[in-house]
Amino acid sequence: MAENLGMNSSHSTGRIPSGFEEIVSLEPLSSDAPETTDVTPLESAPSRKAQILVVDDHSVLRNTLIRLINEQNDLICCGQADTSLAALAAMDRGKPDLVLLDLRLGAGDGLDLIEALKAQHPDLFIIVFTQRDEKLYAERAFRAGARGYVVKSQGIKEVLAAIRAVLRGNIYVGKEVALEVFQTFLVPRRSSTAEIARLTNRELEIFRLLGEGLSTREIGTRIRLSSKTVDTHRENIKRKLLLINARDVMRRAIEWVHGSAPS
Repeated sequence: MAENLGMNSSHSTGRIPSGFEEIVSLEPLSSDAPETTDVTPLESAPSRKAQILVVDDHSVLRNTLIRLINEQNDLICCGQADTSLAALAAMDRGKPDLVLLDLRLGAGDGLDLIEALKAQHPDLFIIVFTQRDEKLYAERAFRAGARGYVVKSQGIKEVLAAIRAVLRGNIYVGKEVALEVFQTFLVPRRSSTAEIARLTNRELEIFRLLGEGLSTREIGTRIRLSSKTVDTHRENIKRKLLLINARDVMRRAIEWVHGSAPS
């Protein structure tokens, strides 16, 4: 079971990876402590429940999250959305304290949504709950303004620990991503990874979709861009990754998506 890696951002020590400036310490774990997730309510009898907006394009998971949140005595779901536009509209109706969102939102991009939400609501708490365990996505999410990052494979109840930690003013990172982040202290970044890190959010999204096997036209339909615009992004990707042709771009994208990128 994933461990609670709630982190307080009130101080900073040492040198840390770019994008994680506020993640400075792990809560100590007792050697004989049981491997359980801290889901302790914020208060035993809260005067006001924290309002949560859930943004995910998978209806089954979204409804499961809503039910889990509404079962808590200190939390309540004040709205839901399945796209970026719907999430922005829901903000005006629900006035949430915290937004729980996936990075993959069909036509929208979760990283862009985080930036838009923080631009309009600077004090808003945001937690990413996603399938993407790449450190690169986590780093960009925190840069955009997220306060928590949990991978879906860690289990849905991990969300409760993340929500409460962030509402207390902490940073929360799930175990899988946290381990990958801190491994960068020990293992130098591979040149191929450094090159991919230079891609913009939009280029990274197109690169991922290429790796999933989508054509230029399919990508354009998915993210609502013209084929010409997608081709322009592909050219930029090819240039930044120092590749020769479109076939090389596709090969590198597939390797990256499936975790077999060369060192």
